[in-house]
Amino acid sequence: MPTRLSNYFLRTLREDPADAEVASHRLLVRAGYIRRQAPGVFAWLPIGLRVKAKIEQIIREEMTAAGAHEVHFPALLPRDPYEVTNRWTEYGEGVFRLQDRKGADYLLAPTHEEVFTLLVKDLYSSYKDLPLTIYQIQDKYRDEARPRAGLLRGREFTMKDAYSFDVDDTGLDASYQLQRDAYERIFARLGLDYVIVEADAGAMGGSKSEEFLHPSPVGEDTFVRSAGGYAANVEAFRTIAPEPIPFDGLPAPVVLDSPNTPTIATLVDLANAEYPRPDGRPWTAADTLKNVVLALTHLDGTREVVVVGLPGDRDIELKRAEVAFAPAEVEAATEADFAKHPGLVKGYIGPWSLDGPVLGAESSTGIRFFVDPRVVDGTEWITGANLDEKHVFGLVAGRDFTADGVVEAADVRAGDPAPDGSGPVELARGVEIGHVFQLGRKYADALGLKVLDENGKLVTVTMGSYGIGVTRIMAIIAEGHHDDKGLVWPAAIAPFDVHVLATGKDERVFEAAEEVVADLERAGYEVLYDDRPKVSPGVKFGDAELIGVPKIVIAGRGVADGVVEVWDRASGDRVTMPIGEVPGALRREAPSASAVEAAV
Repeated sequence: MPTRLSNYFLRTLREDPADAEVASHRLLVRAGYIRRQAPGVFAWLPIGLRVKAKIEQIIREEMTAAGAHEVHFPALLPRDPYEVTNRWTEYGEGVFRLQDRKGADYLLAPTHEEVFTLLVKDLYSSYKDLPLTIYQIQDKYRDEARPRAGLLRGREFTMKDAYSFDVDDTGLDASYQLQRDAYERIFARLGLDYVIVEADAGAMGGSKSEEFLHPSPVGEDTFVRSAGGYAANVEAFRTIAPEPIPFDGLPAPVVLDSPNTPTIATLVDLANAEYPRPDGRPWTAADTLKNVVLALTHLDGTREVVVVGLPGDRDIELKRAEVAFAPAEVEAATEADFAKHPGLVKGYIGPWSLDGPVLGAESSTGIRFFVDPRVVDGTEWITGANLDEKHVFGLVAGRDFTADGVVEAADVRAGDPAPDGSGPVELARGVEIGHVFQLGRKYADALGLKVLDENGKLVTVTMGSYGIGVTRIMAIIAEGHHDDKGLVWPAAIAPFDVHVLATGKDERVFEAAEEVVADLERAGYEVLYDDRPKVSPGVKFGDAELIGVPKIVIAGRGVADGVVEVWDRASGDRVTMPIGEVPGALRREAPSASAVEAAV
């Protein structure tokens, strides 16, 4: 049966929603696919569910081809498993926690590693049961601080998450590759461009981690890539540290007056004007050591101030700092933090003074001091002297000061060398559409998932985790497939194969449209039929453009001559043809796979 607009639960809007920031949000709401319920939370309407289901079907087919089995867990889960793995605390404010009437703690699952692990533990006990990969397509919940961009960053979203279970690391490598290959097939079928980048595992834990990013100007993720094939998100990028430099014979550091120089720019200007280099080269920001004060909030709620020293021509990248100091939350130090640490002289902070080092866990302040990988032994710096309006010149790393550790917290810039030696990197924006992890034994160890190996010895199972953002993918495809009139869905996931319009008041128009609809359905097409009797042609055309079905058939004045118009929504081409030739003409243009299968 065709879907008739006269009784279909669909209402389009003429005005953009006030909170829409990106095209996908604006068009999916206006075209009747989703409706906002709360910030980052949306209701799914019938036509939206059709597109979502087609994306999920492609995923299911490729998961089956990769040997995975579908299960389904509840979204509401008890605290206990997450407490065992410490993620009840590690997730911080990012999850929705609640209690039942008896006071028992629950959460709305942000991810399901724990319960997948426990399920396999309950049912499997031998190496003969493995390898195993199981998956679900389920809603997830994360308390995003700033939900935005419609389905691109929400508090409730649909995700496919798969988990592999193997006896050893060789098996994990094979399972990981099967899922990685399946992802490439899925994204190819969806027509999505992607870049596979090295990634940080974050709260998931584990070793190997790769993201599938869709390059897009609306993306919130920054990644880097080189012409030689290296690709990583900025959190996973690793700086090539220079070789240490011998410092024997270098002059002692000198403290010099530097009034009104609280910034790197003012410091460089003063150094060039008052203290020029002996070799005649001008001082630059790269000659200075910038000391950035950060505040870490640890899992137990304690707040710690730390200082990171980095070349003055670099800035702190907060996402990279969050990875470096995980699982602590990271932010810039506040005035209250400085008030508690009077030894930090704002604008003139450094790791050294005439009275000795003032930063470091073993120093008088007890403030831990970390450095960027570029700050290697033998490098010389201009930096704060921890005295108001004074800086120290010629401070040598490894001789005059040492750090409590090295952290990757500085920004990554175009032209930085790729860590694999494949050349300079460029930066781009992208949206994460998939993520694959080699979790290893983190969760199996914590939850006691062991099996007997072929020698009858208990061994801990090794795991992989593989996620795809279903609803995010729908938004990304909408971002890339629209024009100034509305959506233009690719055939593989379009809500319908053909949209038939009956335009005009003449009864013959509706009779011809019914004939076309019947022919198309017999040929296996999914048809949306605009049979509304008292709606103007202009409104019908506007709705068809907004909804975005890729092929539109217009029954209008031409039916008197036995012809209709076939409109290709993507190209804009319109072709007139006899009514009975429409299914065959569309068949020659390769309809969606679902329609082909239905017609065979």
